[in-house]
Amino acid sequence: MKKTIGFLGGGNMGKAIITGLISSGLYEAPNIFVFDVNPAALTQLHDELGITPVSSTEELAKQSAVLVISVKPNILPAVLGEIAGRITKEQLVVSIAAGITLTQLTDILTPEHKVVRVMPNTPALVGEGMSAISVNKQLTADERQQVLAIFQSFGKAELVDEKLMDAVVGVSGSSPAYVYLFIEALADGAVAEGMPRPMAYQFAAQTVLGSAKMVLETGKHPGELKDQVCSPGGTTILAVNSLEQNGFRAAAAEAVRVAAEKNRNM
Repeated sequence: MKKTIGFLGGGNMGKAIITGLISSGLYEAPNIFVFDVNPAALTQLHDELGITPVSSTEELAKQSAVLVISVKPNILPAVLGEIAGRITKEQLVVSIAAGITLTQLTDILTPEHKVVRVMPNTPALVGEGMSAISVNKQLTADERQQVLAIFQSFGKAELVDEKLMDAVVGVSGSSPAYVYLFIEALADGAVAEGMPRPMAYQFAAQTVLGSAKMVLETGKHPGELKDQVCSPGGTTILAVNSLEQNGFRAAAAEAVRVAAEKNRNM
């Protein structure tokens, strides 16, 4: 029996997931079904990736063993509600809509349905996403691993307790914007010191990329890695001291808190 997956919505995040699934060999492109209200988007996905477009949400539900709902949170209840009667209890229903809980999903379907809530982030678009996954008790151990594999195809993914999803939004869902702001600020400082802006962006972005890789690959505490760069009385410790005096650490932590709070109240 062929392994199939469907996407209700073919926007940027849906495309990122599909690209990962194909490039990893997890799914064959013709076995990936997509419905989108924008025919041009469907045509583009077919031409670029070889997926199979479908003309209705009903057909999508019929063809897909795994159904990924990749639409905006405000329209998800209506969209999922339209096809709820066509989704069986054997199918996996995966939502990547921010703020939509497992309970909300089972309220639309039934408590016996297998539902998954995922919070990916935009670096998925370049194959470096970080996704948090929460599942209800209906999924088997094998099905949990199946969902993990889907989201690991374009980055890293972890199973988390749903109560952590608000923290996830603050630390990874929204945080690419904080990192872009940091890169821009570093580049502005370099430009003020005479560096051409394109060069400044390259130096700043590559340094952030390399530093993140050091944390992930060495397993060392970020504070230890920071200390390795800070020679006594040197340029780096003076710069770190300036960041601390200007509230850098507190500002970053507060950004995580307010994003989490907003998600909690959505």
